[in-house]
Amino acid sequence: MRARPPLPLLAAALLPLAACAGPAVNPAAVEPIAPPAGWRTDAGPTAPIDRAWWQAFGDPALTALVERALDRNIDIALATARVREARAQQMAARAQLLPTLDASGGGSDARNLNAFGQPVTQQSGQVQAQVAWEADLFGRLSDQASAARSAWLASQAARDAVRLSVASAAASGYITLLALDARLAVARETLAARADALHLAERRVAAGYSPQLELAQAQAEYQATAQLIPALEQGIARQENGLRLLTGDVPGAVERGAAFAAIAEPAIPDGLPADLLRRRPDIAQAEYQLAASDSTLAAARKRFLPQLRLTGAGGAVWSSLLSDDPIGIWSLGASVLAPLFEGGRLRAGAESAAAQRDQAALAYRRAALAAFRDVDDALAVARHSDEQVRILTAQRDALANGFRLARNRYQAGYSPYLEQLDAQRGLLGAELALLQARTDALNARVTLYQAMGGGWSARAIAAAEADGG
Repeated sequence: MRARPPLPLLAAALLPLAACAGPAVNPAAVEPIAPPAGWRTDAGPTAPIDRAWWQAFGDPALTALVERALDRNIDIALATARVREARAQQMAARAQLLPTLDASGGGSDARNLNAFGQPVTQQSGQVQAQVAWEADLFGRLSDQASAARSAWLASQAARDAVRLSVASAAASGYITLLALDARLAVARETLAARADALHLAERRVAAGYSPQLELAQAQAEYQATAQLIPALEQGIARQENGLRLLTGDVPGAVERGAAFAAIAEPAIPDGLPADLLRRRPDIAQAEYQLAASDSTLAAARKRFLPQLRLTGAGGAVWSSLLSDDPIGIWSLGASVLAPLFEGGRLRAGAESAAAQRDQAALAYRRAALAAFRDVDDALAVARHSDEQVRILTAQRDALANGFRLARNRYQAGYSPYLEQLDAQRGLLGAELALLQARTDALNARVTLYQAMGGGWSARAIAAAEADGG
């Protein structure tokens, strides 16, 4: 019997090779993120963020639209498919830590000539099981599995970021649609008022009480208002088609609920800058991608170390020429692969992994800084839009009163048509500006909910990680 070196001796022979850990690859030093103590804009009274934050606007049609978009949106479906792909890759990486077991079998029935020229008929068969396993001596396979798991978690955070973006786009698009409806209603009301003024001017000119100039002015103002309506109707159609695409539907009408004036203005969501790093899925995605790049870099460095593979096989062979009893066969083996010269390929791989780690670290820093800016910008827009709405409301009320007085004076013959015309122009401009300001204020709430993370929590990903093992 031939002597075999025991496996402990083989492992001991690998220890000197462990010094071949490869050249040091130092990633770039990226400055850590220090959250500010508070926001530049005073948030004022705040309220906790509900995960279904779109319900705070108080419109069932808006809620139904957002939930339909979350169920049917194509981008969310694509992101979900990417999560499934990343999960499969994580399972494949974990499987590399386990041994493989294969079975094979075969048989034959042959007729040949032996050495004496006599025909020989032989039936034979063989069954065999083979096992192979790479020992993770230095943790390279574990690092690869860790990188795949972090990539899977990053894909889940990316999917949640897409869901938050789609919900925000649906809510903002619906608010804009209602605002366009309100602008169209104002334009039609103004057009009806100017039609009355035009008829009055025609009668007064026909009776000789007014010059032709007043009639020309009334006709021009009527057409100026009429041209607003086709543009608004076109905008409404485009907005509806955009919302239908967001919900995975063909172009068509969108159901409305409450009127634009009845849309509730939610309270500003609360949250400190330090909380933002745990409340935004895009930041979580960047953090998981950074963790994946760290593990990938560690695995790339460990490719310079030896690899130990163990193999074994066992089975039975049967042949009609030998005996009726099968003959057992087996084999055990081990192999060591130690890189000696790779032409710089391993070093290039390590440098590439280090560069990818630098990019991931910088991307995380950029995502965090952008998140702080998004919230501060949204807070400023919300506060200033509210103030602008209050100012424009007072202006609209004053201009409405002025228009009423000017119209009464013109109809009574105490003032020229130009006075009523100027008052009506000012009122129309103020009403449209007020609608735009309120649209901006409501959309600022949507943007703020999105910037604050929209009630997202990393607990869902942590639960999925626990379930996935």
